[in-house]
Amino acid sequence: MNDENVLLQVEDAAALGRSGLQRIGYSADEARVITDHLVDSELCGYAALGLARILTISEHPRTREPRQPIRAVHETAVSALLDGGNYVGLYAVHQAALVAIDKARANGFALVGMHNAFLSCRNAYYVEMIARAGYACIHTACSQPVVAPFGGAAPAFGTNPIAFGLPNDPDPLIFDMGTSAVMHGDVMLARRLGRLLPEGTAIDAEGRPTRDPAAALAGSILAFGGYKGSGLALMAQALGLLGGAALTRGQVQDFAFLFVVFAPDLLMPAAELKRQLTELIHRVRATPTQPGVDAIRIPSERAFREREERRRTGISLPRLIYERLNALYVC
Repeated sequence: MNDENVLLQVEDAAALGRSGLQRIGYSADEARVITDHLVDSELCGYAALGLARILTISEHPRTREPRQPIRAVHETAVSALLDGGNYVGLYAVHQAALVAIDKARANGFALVGMHNAFLSCRNAYYVEMIARAGYACIHTACSQPVVAPFGGAAPAFGTNPIAFGLPNDPDPLIFDMGTSAVMHGDVMLARRLGRLLPEGTAIDAEGRPTRDPAAALAGSILAFGGYKGSGLALMAQALGLLGGAALTRGQVQDFAFLFVVFAPDLLMPAAELKRQLTELIHRVRATPTQPGVDAIRIPSERAFREREERRRTGISLPRLIYERLNALYVC
């Protein structure tokens, strides 16, 4: 420990998360599923999507609304449209990913949408689950508006991540990106810790550039990459309609999630895909680098490397977050 941080071993971090979630109304099993995700985010170096998200869950108005069992609204052998029962997405979307794996295992292909859930957190987590089960995956998510469209001065999109996964050995190839210049979780964590946002990532309620996270939350986060990121954000929001975004509350700008999952051997033997994918990664990594660049980065490799390192060394949690998690109350 030091004045600003608390060093926790993995099981201690998990116990802290499970305890906090149970004190705000989640069952032991639900808390375990949610905490496993959050602790993995901490291990992979995504503190804004780690244990601090329990505070965001506790503050979210939907946490105080009733929950119902997750159920299929419409289902076929290869598809399912799921109602998430007003569960936090860390639990509900996890269940949707399991449904997608089961259907892909039985039929080689799965298309799964989910609505009536919120705050899915790190979408790479679900894609990695699916890829490690041996399947290719495309995953999109949308949410309530916090991101301004290109040229806009008010929010119209969620942070709307898009993620891809392919099975490989020893680890899958995973790419997960938000379509916003900075993720909502980063803004929330910056506000809690009194930090500024990077330049060019947000505007205030009057449309003026700001680095103040409180002003950004009252205004808008910006899309990354100008009109290109804005276009991707719109498409993720539109695909969310297939997941049922407008079915629960009648709002086309609500939370929804979509998984497209398939067995590689629908197109080629899985072993051949892995061989070619390994060769592709080697070729990309062997690209000559520009001055000042040490190596070509491959998506997900940093996260996997940091995960193994933190499993040995522990998780450094801001003391403020640690203390607030311990002080959570029962809903």
